[in-house]
Amino acid sequence: MNCSASGYSLSDSRGRSHLCTLFLAASLIFFAYYAGSMLMENDYKERISKWQMQMIAAVRNSKSDSCKNQCRPLGSESLPEGIVVRHSDLEMRPLWNSSLDHNKLKPSAGLLAIAVGIKQKDIVNKIVQKFLSCSFVVMLFHYDGVVDGWRDLGWNDRVIHLSAKNQAKWWFAKRFLHPDIVAEYDYIFLWDEDIEVENFNPNRYIKIVQAEGFEISQPALDPAKSVIHHPITARQRKHTAHRRFYKFKGSGRCDNNSKTPPCIGWVEMMAPVFSKAAWRCVWYMIQNDLIHAWGLDEQLGYCAQGDRTKNVGVVDSEYIVHLGIPILGLIDMDKEQSGSLRVDNRTAVRKQSADEMLVFKQRWKDAAKKDKCWIDVYESVQ
Repeated sequence: MNCSASGYSLSDSRGRSHLCTLFLAASLIFFAYYAGSMLMENDYKERISKWQMQMIAAVRNSKSDSCKNQCRPLGSESLPEGIVVRHSDLEMRPLWNSSLDHNKLKPSAGLLAIAVGIKQKDIVNKIVQKFLSCSFVVMLFHYDGVVDGWRDLGWNDRVIHLSAKNQAKWWFAKRFLHPDIVAEYDYIFLWDEDIEVENFNPNRYIKIVQAEGFEISQPALDPAKSVIHHPITARQRKHTAHRRFYKFKGSGRCDNNSKTPPCIGWVEMMAPVFSKAAWRCVWYMIQNDLIHAWGLDEQLGYCAQGDRTKNVGVVDSEYIVHLGIPILGLIDMDKEQSGSLRVDNRTAVRKQSADEMLVFKQRWKDAAKKDKCWIDVYESVQ
């Protein structure tokens, strides 16, 4: 028997080499098939993706004619229109046992927003009680930072409290009474706190305003008891409401030919009442940094939703007493820290108010000059 020393023949070596070649070839074929399949799959997916995008574009184009006139709020374009809620309100909602049927909720007659300090607690208490009894929503702007001092009043938990120390009514209004927040209320009462309401009923007032067509108004002031800065605000006993006043002597005369404030189309900023349409305009006119809003009263007629000589007026049959208590700038200090009980900055507050009025008037003048598309409807009567 002839055998190699290792027991390994040449024929075996050639057989193994042939098998190895076949294995490599099969591997290459499999790899090529797999790679080709992947490329074909990617190409298929890409084609499907392109087809889907084309279908989406086609659907969008088919809807473009019916949708192009839809005016959607900025930022809501990716949402279906039916889920978009454009407005909110200031109604409180219970945390439990709440009905989701909003149609059962009794609508509020309006909104009272009033700047308050704890020193006028008794006066404010009477105002709030009267408005709550007439189904108003009430919001208190605490300019002195004192909120807990109102907790003993029965209505405390029924009203909304906002606190920011040493801020004016118009600072609060600009930041918390955006038109989309108060759009559910037909009328917004934006009042100071030093007001007596013994002869005032909010619901009767609204009925008169609606009958007269007032978009911007205020209750008349009792001339015997009130601090009156502008004669047009004084109550005229024989009238339900008035739109102008007369002055035939001295400077600043007002007669039947007068077409401008304060003879006509004017209310004071102490207790104004705005329709929601007028408020949307007024809110935009309030300057973010001019917190006393002096000078705004002279331009309110531009927000009267029409002729200011007709749509702005003073209601006489529902009247108030303006006590004229200057509060802003009067600060009680800790005696141990300051050595005195009170710091009086009221003179400085009044100076800043006057300075702000000059700034506002200049801004109005500049804006009117730069806006080439704006038409001044009252230019001919200025």
